[in-house]
Amino acid sequence: MPARRRVAPRAPHGYEIVAIRKAGSPEVYAAVDALLRELRHEADEAAAIDLRKVTADWRAAGDRTRVFAARTTEGRTAGVLTLFESFAIYAGGAYGIISELYVAPAHRSSGVGKALIAAAVAHGRARGWLRIDVTAPEDPRFDRTRRFYEREGFVFTGPKLKRLLR
Repeated sequence: MPARRRVAPRAPHGYEIVAIRKAGSPEVYAAVDALLRELRHEADEAAAIDLRKVTADWRAAGDRTRVFAARTTEGRTAGVLTLFESFAIYAGGAYGIISELYVAPAHRSSGVGKALIAAAVAHGRARGWLRIDVTAPEDPRFDRTRRFYEREGFVFTGPKLKRLLR
């Protein structure tokens, strides 16, 4: 099992939130794979992911990357959040970006996502960040996701664009 540290004493009953310290954690990769399958439109990109390179990049990012997992009392992974520290003048310097947030369907509406966001917010405050950004799909299938983020204090600011470099 990957190295971990409990980080959120206020997790919903039956869960704990832990920081994943070991780059390349299979539980994290499995959760992100499930997220990408659910999103479907990212599936082609997911098929081309080189996990060895991702693990090396994760290690190299060091303290700029945090990964939190929600685990049941039986030790099963209920959700995962990946967080990266970026920098922008408009953001007041260093700030966080939630790259992935996935809660397994059986654990949705249980407070797991909220607890993962709370862990990210606590981490960001400790680092002196003024904000955390997240991208939510604009597809109507994901209206519930967007409403969740809005309930957690996020404000919609518009779509994100991407350019593939390979």
